[in-house]
Amino acid sequence: MNSTDSFMQGECEPELVVPERPWPAGRVRVHAPARLHLGFLDPAGTLGRPFGSLGIVFDGPETIVEIGRAASDRFDTFAGGTAPLAKAQGHLATLRRATGCGDPVRLRLRNALPAHIGLGSGTQLALAVGRAFCANFDLNMDSMELAALLGRGARSGIGIAGFDQGGLLLDGGPRADGSPGAILTRVALPAAWRSLLVLDPRVQGLFGPAEKSTLATLPPLPRAAAAEICHEVLMRVLPGAAGGEFIPFAEGLTRMQQVLGEHFAPAQQGRAFTSPAAGRLLQWIAARTPAGIGQSSWGPAAFAFLPDQAQAQAVLAAAREAGVVDPALEITTVRPRNRGATVCDLRAAGG
Repeated sequence: MNSTDSFMQGECEPELVVPERPWPAGRVRVHAPARLHLGFLDPAGTLGRPFGSLGIVFDGPETIVEIGRAASDRFDTFAGGTAPLAKAQGHLATLRRATGCGDPVRLRLRNALPAHIGLGSGTQLALAVGRAFCANFDLNMDSMELAALLGRGARSGIGIAGFDQGGLLLDGGPRADGSPGAILTRVALPAAWRSLLVLDPRVQGLFGPAEKSTLATLPPLPRAAAAEICHEVLMRVLPGAAGGEFIPFAEGLTRMQQVLGEHFAPAQQGRAFTSPAAGRLLQWIAARTPAGIGQSSWGPAAFAFLPDQAQAQAVLAAAREAGVVDPALEITTVRPRNRGATVCDLRAAGG
């Protein structure tokens, strides 16, 4: 099996942002989707095994990377900043050292998920670069290998599995050797379900040394709380998703998020939501209609799951009419994505 056989091959028509000359040898383009990290089951391992993660992949913003053979190295971006491109170049350098494939390439970052807001930007960028690189040099490295090589998945395997498969995903926490946790289950979410994705551009979540320091100083999540989260996931969230039963899914997800929000609030200025404006909106929604609300990772990305597009539009319109939508918030309606990254091999066309 070559390096792209397990990925979607559709939706591969070129999307030119500006007029450009064709790449002489063509290129491989990878579309890597965003994910919501819905929370850890047992962050401190008070029940015997640390972490364990639940997450969902959705259609919406993507990281889009292109790599093709070239006469000399060339790196450019349409992503609106040099930081993501620098990270992509760093991943490329690591791949070259590890594989010995040092031939020059052209790397273009067409789009990058915003960093440190809870959408999984770091893992998706690393895997998109890795997958495009492997396809160009006919290397058979799977996503777990790429993640280990590129330093991703230390606490959660959701971003890795999301890149491969999409859907609702549960992992069992990092293995004893430190490698990402195995995926325990994957559920394809009902196509009609929707989520209001709420972003606050004024705020960033914790990351890097600050995140590690915070995790080290927070008291352990009590055993009873970890057990309640595990019960909600096993007996309400997963069965609800698998059976297309929205109410148990939404109620279980909301309760899981409440328990985690209370635990992590001391690291978020005493709040369950990093963005106060997002928190106010979602709590207003949950008080008026069945919805699964919460925050992805350290935020500020927040969400409200609703049973269909009509209800998502109606509740958002009602919230705007009630004056509870902060003008600075960026709100979109997104659908579940039950597939992983899209790999577009454009080399044969020389495009």
